[in-house]
Formats: sequence, C-alpha cells, structure tokens
Amino acid sequence: MTNLIGNTPVLIILLPLCSALLCLALTAVSKNLGSLVVKISCLGSLVLSVIQLCMVVSGGTIHYAIGNYAVPYGIEFVIDSLNAVLLVAFSLMGFLTVIFAGNFSDNKNHFKTAGAYAELALLITGILGMTSTGDVFNLYVFLEITSLSAYCLISLGGSRGVVSAYRYMLVGTIAATFYLLGIGILYATTGTLNMGDMSNILNEGGHDGAMLVAMCFLIPAFGIKMALFPFHGWQPSAYTHAEPGSRPLVTGVMGKVPALAMFRFFYCIYGTDFRFFRIALMLLGILSVIGMIYGSLMAMGQNDIRKILAYSSVAQIGYISLGFAIGTPIALAGSFLHMLGHAFMKGGLFFCTGAIRYKYGTVDINDFGRIYKKMPLTCGLLVIAALSMIGIPPTAGFFSKWYLALGAAGQHEWIYIAVLVLSSLLNAVYFFRLIEKVFIRQSSDLKTRWESEVLELPVTLIIPIVACFLAILGIGLFNVKIIDVLLMTLEGVGL
Repeated sequence: MTNLIGNTPVLIILLPLCSALLCLALTAVSKNLGSLVVKISCLGSLVLSVIQLCMVVSGGTIHYAIGNYAVPYGIEFVIDSLNAVLLVAFSLMGFLTVIFAGNFSDNKNHFKTAGAYAELALLITGILGMTSTGDVFNLYVFLEITSLSAYCLISLGGSRGVVSAYRYMLVGTIAATFYLLGIGILYATTGTLNMGDMSNILNEGGHDGAMLVAMCFLIPAFGIKMALFPFHGWQPSAYTHAEPGSRPLVTGVMGKVPALAMFRFFYCIYGTDFRFFRIALMLLGILSVIGMIYGSLMAMGQNDIRKILAYSSVAQIGYISLGFAIGTPIALAGSFLHMLGHAFMKGGLFFCTGAIRYKYGTVDINDFGRIYKKMPLTCGLLVIAALSMIGIPPTAGFFSKWYLALGAAGQHEWIYIAVLVLSSLLNAVYFFRLIEKVFIRQSSDLKTRWESEVLELPVTLIIPIVACFLAILGIGLFNVKIIDVLLMTLEGVGL
C-alpha cells in the first residue's frame, strides 16, 4: 500500500494509458470489456488524484523522479498545490466524459467504438501528463499525445469533423514546431530540460537575448494550443464538429493545459526578473482583452449552440490569460479558479448540448422552445452554467472574475476591469438569449428519440449533468478554501 501511494503521480497517468493500449484487444474478447476497462481506469485516476491533493495540502510539493534517475538527468513529475487541484478537476471531467461517451457509440461496429474509447483514454493521458510533468521535453511528448488523440476524436465527428481535424492538425504542427524551437534554444543555453534546473540557470543572468527569442516562439505555440486570440482560427470549427461523446472533454479541458504550460514558462522558468517580462505581460494583456470582446461578439451572431459555446471559449481563454497578464498572486489565483470552473461550465454546457441532441436530434437554439418542460434537469444545469459564464453569484464564474478584478485594481489596471465588465455584459446578451429560447419561446414540435416515464435521459447522461451542476456551485461556495490552496504555490511566483 505504501508503494502504491508513493507512486501516485505516475499511476494517475499510467492507468488511462494502459487502458488505451488494451482497449481494442479486450473488445475482441468481449464487446463492452474495452470500454469498461477505460471507465475503471479513469475512476482509478480520479481517486488517486484526490489522494494526491490531500498529500500535497498536508505535506507540500511532491517531486517524483521517473525510474529513480536523479534530476536533472531523469524525468521528474512535480506536483504542487496548483496542478494537484487541476489534476482532480481534469480527471473528474475525464471520468464523466467516458461515462457520457457511451451514449454516442456505434452499436453496429464495436471496434470503432473501442477505438474512440482508446483515443479518449489517450487524450486523458496527455492532459494529465502535461499537468504533472516538470520536464520541458516530456511536456512536448504529452502535448503531442493530447494533440494526436484530439485530431482523431475531432475527425470522428463526420465529414466536417475530418476537415476541422485537418485544419487543426496543420496549425497544431506549426505550434509543436514553434515549441520545439523555443525549448531547443533554452536547452542550448542552459544544457538542461528540467524546469527547476533550467530556471536556476536562467536566473543567474546573462541569457536575456536567448530567452527573448525563445519566448517569441513559445507565445504563439501556446497561443495556438489554447486558442488564444488571434491564434484561435482552428478552434470554433473543431469544437463544433468534434465527436459528440468526447466534445465535453475536448472543449472543457484541452485548452486549459497549454495555458498551465504558458504559466509555468512565464512565471516558474523565466521568472519576474526577466528583462522583457513586463513587455510580454503587456502583449498578453492586449491579446486577452481583444479575445474577450471578439469571442463574445462572434458568439452573439450564432444559432447553433455548439458554435455559440465555441466562440464563447475564445473569450473565456482571454479571462485566464488576463490573470497571467496582471500577474499578482490574487489575479493568478483568479485565472486558475476560472480555469477550474470553466472546465465544468463549458463541459457541462456541452453535456447539455449532447443530451438535447441525443433526445431530439437538434442543436439549433430556435428549436429549444420551452424545452425545460421535457428536460428540466438538463435545462437546470444549462441555466446554472450560463449564469456562471456571465458571472452571477454564487457560481464559480462570479468569484473567478472577482479575483481577476481585485488583482487588476491592485495594479491600477482599470482598463482590464472595464473590459471584464463589458465582456460579462456581452456574455449576458447571448446566454440570456439562449435562456429565453429554453423558457419563453413558443414550444417546438420536437420528436423524441428516447422516452421514459421515469427519467428524462439515460442515467449515464444524467450523472455528468448532475456532477457539473454540483461542481459549479461547489467551486463558487467554497472558493475561499480553493484560493487558499492555490495561493500555497502562487504567492511565491507573482509580481
């Protein structure tokens, strides 16, 4: 048991990885065995991530050397309070998504279904690996695992999904190339790939030129992967046409991990003493502000709920990067609280979208007339998630924006506060339009694809919806405790 707990950081990642490798073979034995193993492995990762969070809160940062090779020669996982919290959220979203995905499987082709589950497990592996690693090249390996599995899952969304995946693959390859060029320059400068060791060498001084050139590659690399304006061009189509069962994880989590990587490079490797640090933050702030407004305006013009939510994500990523641009510990905590809340807000909204499509076969909000009478639970989460996206208390979205505003006020960045308010008002326009369709518009004559006298949806669709509902309210109500845990790490890296 002691060995099991001691190896928690790597087991969290190995469980979904092994299930992905075994999924197709087990499906040949029994048609549902592969998908069952994926679900069990994701549940195991979730349980271990909760145990790991408790260990970090009580005992401090965990340093885990793979194969017991000493740093900086071996690969190291570094689990602080920041990524320990995110690992719980991401593994929970992964588990909820694999439960949800079974409702959209191909019952006629079990191997196609098993392939989708294998790719979903690989996506979870990449996400958890990127969140845990303390090695810049190992980060690239997990980044590529995440990207390749995402390309496959998006392409499973039909003919338009194939086109979207191809476009994403093209720009994703450029992002990966930029990232390799950036870390190649840093490796040539420092002679190490370990994040902590690299930071120590760079902080000795005299490397500003190389660091600046590397940053010029790293900003667009992370910008493309996290869909930061103006690098977001691939995102709306990919989010809209991804395979329905995997869409909540793709949209709710995938863009957050590159944002975490950007934070690691900016604040943990480069550090605030870097000569051009303030200029980089100013550039990031400008891109964030434009993205927040642009994403909201584009969302206002859509009728397909998937596109509304896709463009909304451009704005929401702007909130996260805005906290990085402000740079104070409380603003950084606001960014990560928003990252945490948005995983369940956006994932929950796509759970609702998938549930409505499952039952009625539509994604056009003009067809949602008084749909709350037929799907009260689904519409309840839709409203809570929408209110959280706008920033209405006591939801997660209100408190994350509040901490961002506090951070901006502390730095006298009044323009950031104005844009936060303006963006929230624009969010209110298109989300209240959606709520109006659901509760007030004349009932639509929708034909039910699934009907039960007891439940509005299958249990495997209800569980993710209820979990996201509770998470959004729970993060809001217990925001102070979460912020305190986040600040255990962030107080040492802010401006």
